[in-house]
Amino acid sequence: MNPTAESAEQWPLNHAAFAQPALTPLTAAQKLLLPLGVVLFDWLFWRENGGVNILVFTIFIIGSQLLMLPRHAPARRSGYLWLMVGGSLFAGMMMAVYGSGVAALACTVSLLLMLGYINQPHLKLVLYALLTAANSVAQAWLRVLRNVRAPRNTGAGARRSWFYGRLLLVPLVILGAFHLLFAVANPRYEELSSRALAALGNWLAMLLPDISFAHFLFFLLGFVVTAGAIVTVPVYVFADHESRFGEFIRRQRDRLASFGVRRPDFRWKNTRTLDLRKEFLAAAAVFGLVNVLLLAVNAIDINWLWFGFVPAKGFDLAQFVHEGTYVLIFSILLAMGIVLWFFRRNLNFYQPGLPWLRWGATVWVLQNAILAVSVGLRNYYYILNSGIAYKRIGVCFFLLLTFFGLVTVLLKIWQRRSAYSLIRLNALAVYAVLLMLAAGNWEVWMARYNLQPRFRNIDIGFLLAMPGRVLPELVAHRAQLAQVPSLTIEDEYGQAKSIAAFDAQARIDAAVAAWKIQYSINSDWQGLTYADWETYQEL
Repeated sequence: MNPTAESAEQWPLNHAAFAQPALTPLTAAQKLLLPLGVVLFDWLFWRENGGVNILVFTIFIIGSQLLMLPRHAPARRSGYLWLMVGGSLFAGMMMAVYGSGVAALACTVSLLLMLGYINQPHLKLVLYALLTAANSVAQAWLRVLRNVRAPRNTGAGARRSWFYGRLLLVPLVILGAFHLLFAVANPRYEELSSRALAALGNWLAMLLPDISFAHFLFFLLGFVVTAGAIVTVPVYVFADHESRFGEFIRRQRDRLASFGVRRPDFRWKNTRTLDLRKEFLAAAAVFGLVNVLLLAVNAIDINWLWFGFVPAKGFDLAQFVHEGTYVLIFSILLAMGIVLWFFRRNLNFYQPGLPWLRWGATVWVLQNAILAVSVGLRNYYYILNSGIAYKRIGVCFFLLLTFFGLVTVLLKIWQRRSAYSLIRLNALAVYAVLLMLAAGNWEVWMARYNLQPRFRNIDIGFLLAMPGRVLPELVAHRAQLAQVPSLTIEDEYGQAKSIAAFDAQARIDAAVAAWKIQYSINSDWQGLTYADWETYQEL
């Protein structure tokens, strides 16, 4: 056979194998919703704070996706999808009420998860749904640009310009992303680049008085966001990877335990049993020894912290809480990791020692729960003596997740659940905690608690740095500041500095006046929140 002829015959097939898949054209609904979404994004968010606008745009994204979703699509039967739809609406409403950063984060995460479950409705793992959505959003705007074609009745020069214009847009977007990274990392670069962009904006304003360069960039951002929310690019890699996992551990008859070495002078079955016995002895030794050690630690904490704990004079409560809390939290996470390691394979089916191993691990998990209670008490005593801060609230919710995680570890021990099952359940718990954080008016509650007259020191600078909805609490306690022994703010070096009561009161008055001016300037409904409106009425 002629090799030249054979190569010529095979070339079309090989060429087709390396060709890109056919481009899926945009639907009529997508062609309508894309420009509508870009204009809506620009109208809602240009020079506006986060508030009602986020709720409106969230409703637009949810309505668009449900409108484009076929009636009998598998995603409509996904409980995870409807959970994320409800979470998105709830977080959007919390943005309209409080406008907090955690509510904005919860709304963004919820929308991404919703897009992930629409993309791959069989997904269960929250992290994989988030990565699927992020991958799809990153490709969507490119998919839209590839669908854009120059008008047919134009000349070759116009079509060539259209082609190179689309080609150069991708490097410009990448250049903009790196510019933002360098601006965050290098203050000097940020200053010089800001001057250059301002000069370019002024030059464009002279040419086009009604269009600013910053507004043009913001319009491009709206296009990228809207394309990611409207156009779904199928991403299968994470769904394929998740399909390998199961909820429960299955006995693996073709593998050795992790401590096993196959020897030629033993029968295969006897070798496997011997390997499991070795791993059982190692696990029993670990659980036995650490249970004794943890029992001593818990006995000390119960005797010292649980009943009648009073800090001695000069006792550094901050160091006691910070260092002790971090170490104990790491200890709890390490304990959970060790349990996951020993109960990952065939040791779950080793009948001679399984009951002893399960009860030993259960006692260890319960002792770690007692250790978590001791961590919570440390945090409670710190709040009782020094007030509430963001990290102390974070420790409370982290401990809540820790207790939930310990319960799932018990499920793994007694129900032979897989590590995938634990990650899935705990990821849902993290998402639930995120929605709980979004529902709280934490700054107002912190200010109300920290301004109690029983505290000998009040960090007034910390309270003044909070959002404007805290100001009514500061005004209500303004006269009481004269009775506080110590009022502090942070200086330019981050060190606490004492100030007089009249200075603190003057700072509160100045903050109120500045907030009123800012509110009157930004009075459009897009960035309005119920908390800001209520604050303005009270002030």
